[in-house]
Amino acid sequence: MKVAIFGAGAIGGLMGVKLAQAGADVTFIARGPHLAAMQANGVTLLHGEERTVVHPRCTADPAEAGVQDYVIVTLKAHGLPGAAPQIARMMGPDSALVTGINGVPYWYFYGLDGEYRDRRVESVDPGGALWDVLPPSRAIGCVVYPAAEVTEPGVITHTYGDRFTLGEPDGSRSPRIEALSKLLIAAGFKAPIRPRIRDEIWVKLWGNMAFNPISALTVSTLDRITGDAELRALTRAMMLEGKAVAEALGVRFAIDVDKRIDGAAEVGEHKTSMLQDLERGRPMEIDALLGAVVELGEMTGQPMPVSRAVLALVRERARQAGCY
Repeated sequence: MKVAIFGAGAIGGLMGVKLAQAGADVTFIARGPHLAAMQANGVTLLHGEERTVVHPRCTADPAEAGVQDYVIVTLKAHGLPGAAPQIARMMGPDSALVTGINGVPYWYFYGLDGEYRDRRVESVDPGGALWDVLPPSRAIGCVVYPAAEVTEPGVITHTYGDRFTLGEPDGSRSPRIEALSKLLIAAGFKAPIRPRIRDEIWVKLWGNMAFNPISALTVSTLDRITGDAELRALTRAMMLEGKAVAEALGVRFAIDVDKRIDGAAEVGEHKTSMLQDLERGRPMEIDALLGAVVELGEMTGQPMPVSRAVLALVRERARQAGCY
């Protein structure tokens, strides 16, 4: 099985190392010092006392990888439009694109029954270019739950989690998703296939749409956001607005808002990815995590005054920091 990891940073690196160990033909697509270190010394994965080193093919040029069975994309959402032409070079007639990306995916409305069928989400797919370059028929949804970090070039530290939930946009158990699930399970991950992958996407997005921008605006960790009465109330108000949007699109929530917030509280003193990006001067995932939700609110006619206000504030915060 030929698998390319495009954007082989923390999560992609974790997946790639484990897949290589399981016998897959893995190619890492990366750049900069991280790529140079992997080419020179292999890829090191640290997890507790465990240390694993593999030596997969590592390159900056997708043409060197050739056509793949699966291209697993673990970029942040704002990096996908610029990378799409390169990713497309690895996609043959039977290749699948596995989108392990936070937020609303560009293919969200592909094949979705109802009035919004095949609509394009401008916040994550400006001008619909992604839809054209990477046809959504190739996409497999993937909700990422593990936490990992590139602690130095070529070295990935896996903190916690081992589940990658998969789903076809049409809800089917296709041969390609069955094979992918088996491959990930062989690599030591949990990889359930869900018939309603959008429900799963929303459970994660539900927290991210609120926790991430609030953390960036207040420089607060999850324990503070969930434990402070005022910040918790703000989080809850945003999440209830998001829930109304999701339910207007047919999403079903298996837990209530307070349980979802309590679940985040259990993570403890954790900096969200958006706060980490702000502190490091990197582009922030504002549009995929919140901008797209507000766009879907406009589409479905759901009022979102709190989310709109927070979106305006976090966008300006990012502009001031050079991260937007």
